[in-house]
Amino acid sequence: MRFIYAVIFGAGLGAGSVFLHASVTPFGLLFSLAATCAGIWSIGRIWGGRNLRLLASFVWMLVVLRAGFPGVSDEYLIEGTAIGTSLINGGFLILLLAILLPL
Repeated sequence: MRFIYAVIFGAGLGAGSVFLHASVTPFGLLFSLAATCAGIWSIGRIWGGRNLRLLASFVWMLVVLRAGFPGVSDEYLIEGTAIGTSLINGGFLILLLAILLPL
């Protein structure tokens, strides 16, 4: 059951990051990265173990990378601007930090 919650939580964090990163230009990106770090870290804190953090991080990566590819009508949720590439690159670094932080 914890694995299902970790998948749902990782997908929710990823979707929230995608929709929030471009809302208010510098603050939306910073808030989405901070929320991602705190959310992934809290998964390991609440349910214990690094495996759940890895699973949630992998789901976050799937959601964010899928949002960077064109959709059915050729729309992009993450554009190729500085904010969009910062979300992808900074998000991977934040995930690494959140996984490696101690419980």
